[in-house]
Amino acid sequence: MTCPICTADNEDILLQTPNLRVIAVHNEAGAPAFCRVIWNNHVSEMTDLSPAERNEIMEMVYQVEAAMRQVFRPAKINLASLGNVVPHLHWHVIARFENDANFPAPIWAAPAREHGMALPENWPQQIKNLIA
Repeated sequence: MTCPICTADNEDILLQTPNLRVIAVHNEAGAPAFCRVIWNNHVSEMTDLSPAERNEIMEMVYQVEAAMRQVFRPAKINLASLGNVVPHLHWHVIARFENDANFPAPIWAAPAREHGMALPENWPQQIKNLIA
């Protein structure tokens, strides 16, 4: 089975290091302010990483969260590492707003309303500038 995270194309990469990359996600209808922090090597769980590697990925998750808080001023940031569908270690960093389509439910729940959000068009660049 081919891993779609290992073979990803056309990602909006905000930061790339030897061990991880940060991407802006543009195809989640219920979550237009969404980034992923992806470990480059194909591993499934945090405990597959050494303590130093775990620290590296979590520090990046925290940096992305802080940048998203500064750019969006959201009601909440959701952090999730699921991997049920794609068992490749990655973290979702999702800005949540009281007027987003699903708030306060998870972004993958059935929408409760149409979202009424206007995000800055250049938000990926703003995040990139803050985490670089």
